[in-house]
Amino acid sequence: MTSERPPTIDPQAAARWQRLPLSDSPWLHEEVARRMEERLAWIMRQPQSWVHWEPLRGGLQAQALLQRRYPGSECFLALSPEEVTRGAIKKIAKPWWHPARWRGRLQHGAVPPRGAAQMLWANMALHMAADPQALLARWFDALAVDGFLMFSCLGPDTLRELRVLYQALGWPAPSHEFTDMHDWGDMLVQAGFAEPVMDMERIELTFETPQRLLQELRELGRNLHPQRFPGLRGRGWRERLQQALLQLADPTQDGRLKLTFEIIYGHAFKPQPRIPVTAETTLSLDEMRNSLRKRKSQDQAL
Repeated sequence: MTSERPPTIDPQAAARWQRLPLSDSPWLHEEVARRMEERLAWIMRQPQSWVHWEPLRGGLQAQALLQRRYPGSECFLALSPEEVTRGAIKKIAKPWWHPARWRGRLQHGAVPPRGAAQMLWANMALHMAADPQALLARWFDALAVDGFLMFSCLGPDTLRELRVLYQALGWPAPSHEFTDMHDWGDMLVQAGFAEPVMDMERIELTFETPQRLLQELRELGRNLHPQRFPGLRGRGWRERLQQALLQLADPTQDGRLKLTFEIIYGHAFKPQPRIPVTAETTLSLDEMRNSLRKRKSQDQAL
C-alpha cells in the first residue's frame, strides 16, 4: 500500500479538529447517514456484530436506525480517545431501563476488537483523515473475513461555489481538496478490500443569511489546507466575507445562498486471505537426479 498522504491536509490541523468536543451531530451528517442506511437494503448479509465508527461525528440518529435494522446484534462504538475520556457514551447509549438497551449488546472504546466485526459503519469521516490509508487499514483490521465496510465522505465538487468566490477575491482555498470516488476505490483495493462499489450524489443546501451559512460550515469541519489563512482573521475581514457571500445568492431559490456538497458512498468486502505463491522451488542434487530418472522411466514406458 502506498504511504502517500493528502498533500492539502495539514496533519496538525486535522488532529486539532479531532480533539474538538461536539455537542451534537451535524445536520448534513445525519442526513447522509439516513441515505446510507437505506443502501443497506441492497446487502443481504445480516451482521451479528458491527462497529459504528465515531458515531457522534458521523450521526447519532444512525445508531437507532442500525439497531432497528439489525435487532439483537452486538455493536461496538469506536470512539476517539477524547470521546472516551469525556464520556461520550452517555450521549449515545439508551438509559439502562430503556427497552432498546437490551435488544443487543453495546460496547465502546478507542480500538475495535480485531477481526470481530461483520460490518463497519463509517459516516463522513474519511475526508478529514490526514492519513486515509492508515484509517482504511484500521477498518480492514477490525473486520472479519467476508465482513463489509460501509462508508461515506465528501467529494471534490464540495463547496465549488465557495472555491470560485475565494479565488476571485485572491484568497487562499476555503478548504482542503477532497478525493475523487475512483481514487477511493483504488485505495480500498490497495488496503486489501475486494469488490468495492462506489456511488455519488450532490446535495444542494441553501441558507437565508451568510451567518447561518458560516455556522453550518463550522459544524461540518475545518479548513485543513496547509496554505490556509495563517492565524486569526479580524472583525473587518469577517464583515467583508459575509458581504462577499451574498454573491452566492441563487435567484431560483428566492435569493437564498447556495452551496453544493458532493457525497460519495462506498462499500467493500474483506476477502479470504490470499495463499502466498512461492516464487521458486529448491531441489537438492539427489532429488533432481531422482526426478530425472523417474521422468526417463516414464518416457521409456510410453
